[in-house]
Amino acid sequence: MARMLWNLLVMLGIAYLAVVVLVYLFQTNLVYFPQIGREVAITPKVHGLQHEAVTIATEDGEKLSAWWVPAETARGAVLIFHGNAGNISHRLDYLVMFHRLRYSSLIIDYRGYGTSTGSPSEAGTYRDAEAAWRWLTDTRKVAPRDIVLFGESLGGGVASWLAARVSPRALVLASSFTSVPDLGAQVYPFLPVRWMSRFSYDSIAALRAVKAPVLVAHSRDDDIVPFSHGRRLFEAASEPKSFLEMRGGHNDGFIFVRREWVAELGAFLERHAGAQKPER
Repeated sequence: MARMLWNLLVMLGIAYLAVVVLVYLFQTNLVYFPQIGREVAITPKVHGLQHEAVTIATEDGEKLSAWWVPAETARGAVLIFHGNAGNISHRLDYLVMFHRLRYSSLIIDYRGYGTSTGSPSEAGTYRDAEAAWRWLTDTRKVAPRDIVLFGESLGGGVASWLAARVSPRALVLASSFTSVPDLGAQVYPFLPVRWMSRFSYDSIAALRAVKAPVLVAHSRDDDIVPFSHGRRLFEAASEPKSFLEMRGGHNDGFIFVRREWVAELGAFLERHAGAQKPER
């Protein structure tokens, strides 16, 4: 009996080790989902928005697909970083919302997403963010003080990283997490995630260096990123900062869903616009 129990424990140990090794080797596939909705089937034109399809070159040679949606007499520009699945054509509601708030928008597909070249990686998404910022500031000549960084879910990690290195007007984090190891440890409590994770997206650390006003929006009903992540992001941010409590799951608790949420976002942006000149 003891030998049988020992053999069983050995088999379970081998199986567990095999799972750990597989997750470690293929964790990229657990972080990025560019294959979901790869085709860019619709454009902002379906909502009557004029837009410019642009290609943004990164310093390491990738070509990023992006849309520039200008607004008349714009109050500023918003640089949008989306989540880890789908592409820019799945975020048209954000473009409509910011256009109604009279903000121009630039939304990009990370490398490997949509029609952008390359394969996604953490360092790669940071390079993509820098390239998008350069396009806005150097090519479009938008002043940094007129640019709002907006990050949804995974995009919150990208936006936070960029906000710690540039000087935007404001940073908005929607349904985002504190870090990949933090979230992974909650999703896979049976795995040594903190030891084996090759990804960071440490927004808590980034927020400590962000000097711009911060708005954190999160839902208590979020079924993927727990509400506690939103609260911890808010607590890590310096003043001035605001918290918007939403309702609904991770994939339906969006700011644009309710007028009062949009109104609160608009009020936050206006509070911190100061005497900025409209961007071109």
